[in-house]
Amino acid sequence: MKLADLKQLYGELHAEYDWIMEVFLVVLAVVTLNFVLRIVLHYLGRRVDATDNLWDDAIYAAINLPLRALVWLLGLAIAADLTPFEEAISSMVPPVRTAGVVIIIVWFLMRLITQVKDKIVLRKAELGEPLDRTTVDAIAKLLRASVLITGALVLLQSLGISVSGVLAFGGVGGLAVGLAARDMLANFFGGLTVYLDRPFSVGDWVRSPDKEIEGTVEQIGWRRTVIRRFDKRPVYVPNAIFTNIALENPSRMTHRRLNERIGLRYDDLAKVPPIVSEVKQMLQNHEGIDQEQTLMVNFDQFNAHSLDFFIYCLTVTRDWATFHEVKQDILLKTAEIVDRHGAEMAFPTTTVHIPEGLMLNGQQESPA
Repeated sequence: MKLADLKQLYGELHAEYDWIMEVFLVVLAVVTLNFVLRIVLHYLGRRVDATDNLWDDAIYAAINLPLRALVWLLGLAIAADLTPFEEAISSMVPPVRTAGVVIIIVWFLMRLITQVKDKIVLRKAELGEPLDRTTVDAIAKLLRASVLITGALVLLQSLGISVSGVLAFGGVGGLAVGLAARDMLANFFGGLTVYLDRPFSVGDWVRSPDKEIEGTVEQIGWRRTVIRRFDKRPVYVPNAIFTNIALENPSRMTHRRLNERIGLRYDDLAKVPPIVSEVKQMLQNHEGIDQEQTLMVNFDQFNAHSLDFFIYCLTVTRDWATFHEVKQDILLKTAEIVDRHGAEMAFPTTTVHIPEGLMLNGQQESPA
């Protein structure tokens, strides 16, 4: 083969397979750029950790992976443009590239919302500041839903699907979907009512006199709420139920009530007034009782076997365990007061009166 023929063959091969070198260079550039990007992000990460700003931490954590994915997507799209595919395949590269960019942007925004929510919760916990976790979760879910819906519409438009046609179909089929998913929609709007009215928050103790529901709220979702019972069993309550039942939230009480009834013997009738007076004085000096609230100690009933007086007051604490410590202390001090006055607590007794002349064991009982 002559030298001219070899040159001609080289020229033909070079013209036909020149794209391979170009694709190789593009891929090499993408790999290099990702390596440099990783170093830059690592440096930025250390600078971000040194600041107290909430937003730069959230943006850095959210953008790390999506930015690398975006570099790979654009690099592969350029390589695909350089590859001599058939026209049908080549025409698919631009919409796929656009769809990939939309997906990555949605991915970044979803990560950003989650990171901001987590950082806010963590910052409030570190500072010991109060935080309405229910409101934070609700706003985060609304933002994520908005991003997903907007991203889906942009994605459909980028793929050549008419968004107006999709919306029109949604309007026509909305009635059918609504009828088919009636319970799901009821739960959704029930969850929306919970988020707006906020009758309870995560961590609250709730109970319903209408249903056998009592426990600590563990999670509030759009469809159902998880309540952990005191025996540690979870109860999954559809949100639609909360629009039809009465619900108590003991976690939001301002005080706990002490309402006790004490019974003394009928033999101690003369000792009732000083006992009642001293018990009341004891409550007025007790540090666990809120003196700004109602405080009553009164004799109020001649019972069948006792002389009853009641104790009514409100404790300073709302904590369940601390309340019982205060209650125990008050009851024990009340018992000491009763004992100190020489009286006794009453209990059901029966007195038998024996008529004169009645024979017991063969002997006549004489009156005492």
